[in-house]
Amino acid sequence: MIAIDGTSASGKSTNAKLVARALGYIYVDTGAMYRTLAWYCLKNRIDVSDAKAVTSACRKWKTSLVCVDGRVRLLVGGYYPEKEVRTPETAAAVPHVAAIPQVRKWMVKRQRECVQFGNLVMEGRDIGTNVFPETDFKFYLDAKLEERSRRRAADGVQENLAARDQRDSQRATAPLMIGLGAKVINNSSMTSEQTSGLILAEVRRRLAAVKR
Repeated sequence: MIAIDGTSASGKSTNAKLVARALGYIYVDTGAMYRTLAWYCLKNRIDVSDAKAVTSACRKWKTSLVCVDGRVRLLVGGYYPEKEVRTPETAAAVPHVAAIPQVRKWMVKRQRECVQFGNLVMEGRDIGTNVFPETDFKFYLDAKLEERSRRRAADGVQENLAARDQRDSQRATAPLMIGLGAKVINNSSMTSEQTSGLILAEVRRRLAAVKR
């Protein structure tokens, strides 16, 4: 299990996909799971700032995990809201639902169930610290704030990343932090190929050492 954590727009998704493809592992985007809950709440007119209402929805909604084309998906009533979870409205709601302790507890349980699909590359904000803290393969990606903001803007997204960083790192439950033993990679001036190359080199080195 390879854990890739990091700040917003640090390249977690892109590099996790590249690493998973190179190793033949299953890719898991935990952020998409939180986005799915945020979308579900908006769709059902549930106030995302009402922790009790969101927690109740999280306990009751009908979900399932499937693996399609090497990627794990969280289905809601058999449906995968691939486009809906990427809207600005959903993105704005995510930090609210992600800060709720009972939501994170539910998510961690589901994320751990992903091992049923095989070897994983899982990216998020608390994989190496909370979801799979026992893994030997932990990476933490980061980049300068201005570079991350530039990347977001290039994707057509306007987001206050400094505020998001503060919320993620200061929340009471599973805050964003560098996992014990994680390799930190600042990729401010690196391409995705260079970043994923560093991760792959480290993973292969450790796997080779284990086989000796």
